[in-house]
Amino acid sequence: MRVLVSCANGSGTSLMMKKSTEKALKELGIPITQIHHCAISEGKSTARNYDVVFTPLNFVKMFDDAKKKGVTVVGVKNVMNAKEIAQRVQEETDLETRFK
Repeated sequence: MRVLVSCANGSGTSLMMKKSTEKALKELGIPITQIHHCAISEGKSTARNYDVVFTPLNFVKMFDDAKKKGVTVVGVKNVMNAKEIAQRVQEETDLETRFK
């Protein structure tokens, strides 16, 4: 599965969220073939090249075009909380059935 993690500036927060996302997906048994973290500006233009985008809740609407093209977009409140990310994946997506 190709994963994009995107936040405001694409440095500190997205790197922390990338680590949390990797941990959450590993615990769920969902394989990652590629994971990239970046700023929202880059993420909006490249999201269509990924299977799923993880972003803070306040940026979810910025990925509406990617959603229309079939990309799963997951909003996260606490970007450092792997348990929250795993819970959102389980409750809000079909990633477990699509990629296991």
